[in-house]
Amino acid sequence: MEPNQAAEHLQTIRTLMERTAIYRRALAPVMTYCGMVGILGGVVGDWLPLHAARPFVLFWTAVAITALTGSFLLVRRQALKDSEPFWSPPTRRVTQALIPGLVVGVLSGLILMYANPDWNDCWSIVPVWCVLFGLAVHSAGFFMPHGLKLFGWIFMVAGCSLVVVLGGKMINPISAALVFQPHWLMGAIFGGLHLAYGIYLYFTEKRGQAL
Repeated sequence: MEPNQAAEHLQTIRTLMERTAIYRRALAPVMTYCGMVGILGGVVGDWLPLHAARPFVLFWTAVAITALTGSFLLVRRQALKDSEPFWSPPTRRVTQALIPGLVVGVLSGLILMYANPDWNDCWSIVPVWCVLFGLAVHSAGFFMPHGLKLFGWIFMVAGCSLVVVLGGKMINPISAALVFQPHWLMGAIFGGLHLAYGIYLYFTEKRGQAL
């Protein structure tokens, strides 16, 4: 490793350690925003309705892009507020950690949609998205507060659990009902978990300031 690269890595690690509280504070509005977008997406997607496979994948891809764009704008606003550069080395590290899982998630939906014209089981992509998103968040957690890695694990466990629950749809009335409500399923998992984490961060940050 060249001396310049080693110095940059050390500076990045030092910056991440020094700014853990700042990143935790920035995460609260980001998670709350993503939660609201996810829940709204579940309501709108079911109301339109978009229950065929192709509209389902395209709609939730658009929802994900909306959530990511809004998140980066919120992080940028926080950086400007703290008089810090937005595209800093730590921000680049977090983005690089997130990209592989998110890109594979998008590609998996598009491949299922176009490679198999007869595919119409919208619910079957939901566990895949949960696991891949959990992996992306867990990777980013190495550069952020430790709770983010646990948040990623929750998504991975939720995705694996869905495979078990939804796999028995022919004998389980509850899982059968979930199969026919894929938008509510997406809204509850992605929207509900993000919103819950955002609320948790908000109240724990307030409590930390009081102490």
